[in-house]
Amino acid sequence: MNNENLSQDVVTTNDEPPPSTEEPASKTQASSIPAAIPQPRTNPKWNDWRWQIRNRIRTFNDLIEFFPSLRANTGISRVAEKYPMAITPYYASLIKSTDLSDPVYQMAVPQGQELFAPDFLHADPLEEEEDMPVPGLVHRYRDRALLMATTMCSMYCRHCTRKRVAGYQESCIGVPQLEAITNYLRAHPEIKDVIISGGDPLTMSTSLLERILAAVRSVTSVDIIRLGTRVPVVLPQRITTELTTMLSKYHPVWINTHFNHPNEITPEAIAACAKLANAGLPIGNQTVLLRGINDSPQVMEELCRGLVKMRVRPYYLFQCDLVRGVEHFRTPISRGIEIMEYLRGRLSGLAIPTYVVDTPHGGGKIPVLPNYIISSSPSHTVLRNFEGMIVNYPEPMEPMPRVPPSTSARSGSHGVWEVAAGHSSSITPSGTHRQKRRAARKLQRGEAAQTHPEFNLLLESLMSEGGG
Repeated sequence: MNNENLSQDVVTTNDEPPPSTEEPASKTQASSIPAAIPQPRTNPKWNDWRWQIRNRIRTFNDLIEFFPSLRANTGISRVAEKYPMAITPYYASLIKSTDLSDPVYQMAVPQGQELFAPDFLHADPLEEEEDMPVPGLVHRYRDRALLMATTMCSMYCRHCTRKRVAGYQESCIGVPQLEAITNYLRAHPEIKDVIISGGDPLTMSTSLLERILAAVRSVTSVDIIRLGTRVPVVLPQRITTELTTMLSKYHPVWINTHFNHPNEITPEAIAACAKLANAGLPIGNQTVLLRGINDSPQVMEELCRGLVKMRVRPYYLFQCDLVRGVEHFRTPISRGIEIMEYLRGRLSGLAIPTYVVDTPHGGGKIPVLPNYIISSSPSHTVLRNFEGMIVNYPEPMEPMPRVPPSTSARSGSHGVWEVAAGHSSSITPSGTHRQKRRAARKLQRGEAAQTHPEFNLLLESLMSEGGG
């Protein structure tokens, strides 16, 4: 990211990331006294999104002005030194109780458990930095890329997958960096879908965001632009007519937002999503499965129902990433499968997200579902439904003809579909010990054949006799 401040609406600081102190911390629980918030909603600038950003809760002193009951919880300040804190006054007003029973409190206020860092957690578990051909652009999947427009968010979620960068130095993409990204997109016409993320791109001024959208839209091979934002949840005042009018100039534009709990579905959030939807901006939601917040099937059902009601499509349910500082939020994958089992049959398919694990080492998103296939044979497949009913589905009497390889398929394509369709015989991981041993032996045989050609002739003769 460029340290240059390109917008008056983006705050840039020169703070360095705090030193890492990878040590476990005891579970910190604030007082269960109901949140005693001053009356910020009476401020005449309450609905000004710029005022909300300028007045974010950034320090422990700011926090106890809102929540005096937290004064004794000095551990919050220690955690915030390692993982920065920012909470909009609006989102802080949704906290009903300053303890771990409150889902909004847990997602917004630093907790001592964030300092617990087992060895299997990493700063960049998805290896985004490894898939960054130019600074600020992640290109992992062939047909899409992720553009990191800013390191700033209006609120720093405690479960953020980019805790390594979020909030340390709030800055936006610079002009030279944007040009390099645009040039890369032009040089790779296979990229059809660009996700603009960060940080949160909607914390930027409308004019600066438009500059980025215009640059991406100038690449004729890009079909879809998506914006990844939590603003409708934590700063709904940002969704203005000016913003939606600008966004609609660059259609097709999609919005990916991030509701995690029904308590976040407020009249303000509903109104913000309505403005987006009415401007022709389809909205998808990416929920993260979080222990003690939404890992209840009933809570997830309520959330999904509320989202669909306000024209937000539940898109993904993410298993929590293996990122440092979020271990206390992680659930077993079996819990996610249990929730998906519960939702099926209780909600329409429109309201059911896809449960995915964004795998470490840059493996990408893997869908995880309950197993509805009990057994399969060439003639029948036995299935079960959500009630436990078991049915026999007859397969076609005539065998399916093999689909010839598509002439438009990219060269080098090699995955499970190619094996299943008969276009490839196997998928073999590269660099295994067995492969290295085979390669060494092949090299030795080649050298021996060059040094002793008579040995090669003898070997061919023996193989011919054995085949006779």
